[in-house]
Amino acid sequence: MAYFLGIDLGTSAVKCILVDDHGKVKASRSEEYPLLQPHPGWAEQHPEDWWQATSRCIRALLELSGVDGGEVAGVGLSGQMHGSVFLDADRTVVRPALLWCDQRTSRQCEWIERTVGPEKLGELTGNKALTGFTAPKAVWLREEEPENYRRTAHLLLPKDYVRLQLTGAFGMDMADASGTLLLDVAGRRWSREVVEKLGLPMEWLPPLYESNEVAGQLTGEAAARTGLREGTPVVAGGGDQACGAVGVGVVKPGIASVALGTSGVVFVHDETYEPDPERRLHAFCHGVPGKWHRMGVMLAAGGSLQWWKNHFAYEELQLAARDNRDVYEYLTELAAEAPIGSEGLVFLPYLTGERTPHPDPEARGGFIGLNLRHTKAHLTRAVMEGITFGLRDSLELMKESSVEITELRVNGGGARSRFWRQMIADVFGYPVVTVNSTDGPAYGAAVMAASGVLKRDVSELCEEWIQVVDRVEPNPDHQARYEPYYAVYRSLYPILKDSFHRLTGLARQA
Repeated sequence: MAYFLGIDLGTSAVKCILVDDHGKVKASRSEEYPLLQPHPGWAEQHPEDWWQATSRCIRALLELSGVDGGEVAGVGLSGQMHGSVFLDADRTVVRPALLWCDQRTSRQCEWIERTVGPEKLGELTGNKALTGFTAPKAVWLREEEPENYRRTAHLLLPKDYVRLQLTGAFGMDMADASGTLLLDVAGRRWSREVVEKLGLPMEWLPPLYESNEVAGQLTGEAAARTGLREGTPVVAGGGDQACGAVGVGVVKPGIASVALGTSGVVFVHDETYEPDPERRLHAFCHGVPGKWHRMGVMLAAGGSLQWWKNHFAYEELQLAARDNRDVYEYLTELAAEAPIGSEGLVFLPYLTGERTPHPDPEARGGFIGLNLRHTKAHLTRAVMEGITFGLRDSLELMKESSVEITELRVNGGGARSRFWRQMIADVFGYPVVTVNSTDGPAYGAAVMAASGVLKRDVSELCEEWIQVVDRVEPNPDHQARYEPYYAVYRSLYPILKDSFHRLTGLARQA
């Protein structure tokens, strides 16, 4: 039997899974690494930490599964998007990578919009210049660290650095490259026009591949470190959202995915390039060769609930440790004690700024409507409802674009909660399903590897390997009760925007 290795390089950990040639997961393993925050709003990581953790993770996974490295027929990679890895001519890392959640580049984004022009930038790249994207980070490096800029000879995204260590070959896939703001997304090639207007060197940019194309073979050195076989094919892979969508079978029109990770994403498949004229949604190349997708991104979805857990769930953490249960099970049980709408309490989940539909790094979170009746149960439910309302904002933009949606496929850590799946069905007004592949982006990366090695169509493999295992229908009574709360939620950001910006300025002065 042949196996395929899927690697997902996340923000806090790398996850590796082995999938057999029938699509069944044999085993999985994770390894963590640190996140650096040297200043408020900054987020960095050392690329070498990714490689060390990935090589350990692969070797440990092979030992755990009992699979010989020679049985692994191909490797696929998924990873956190937008992060900037700057390398010199000797392939040495110039400085720590700037991550997707780094917010330092507001001024550079404004300059990019002026320099390229909003309409031209949207036409070519399908997006606005946002602080998370890669191009503003390269401009920041030129302005703030000119010596490091002069040293730079190559620009990669996080997973592509790991593939460089595995294969010795430079490369980037279309889906992940779409988030650099340097790709002609319709033409699936680097945009010379944008790159030259920004004054960045074209020679920094690596060769481009479709996600299932073989982009290199495992070197002897990497084989010795990981336990895999020298010469094993490594496909290009994709950004975590494209791979996550493939991993749950969002490879044809009508099916949308809702990813409940640290960030939250609503994702739909497009047969053709269909950018939002107002650039409120992202238009990217899909991991399915020759296809595209649109998505809305919420920066702190599961991250908001994690924040609540870390700082306010002391008792639940103790119970989870005592009973050897997931702490989030206790939190959702607690939330279920409160009624729909949390008795007039609304949570704004803008803890790290926001992207869709409010591209505002200075947006901030808050509880609105607190009174003496509110308990921890109300606040916990309000956090979950606020996240769900924020994700619905992206769905509403898609509906305005006449996107056909028949069902939602939920994935990520939050998808394990049936309570939360029901809430999403009720707030969104669509059936919510889960599928047999629960490893999201890592599974999608394994599908890409199998597609490239076996010469099988990505969509056909998804049809064969991925089955629906649970379906939750919206409750009409719950839908009606949620609607006025969602209307209040939508009204709050415009009212509070100026206050958010003033508070952010005051915090910087402190």
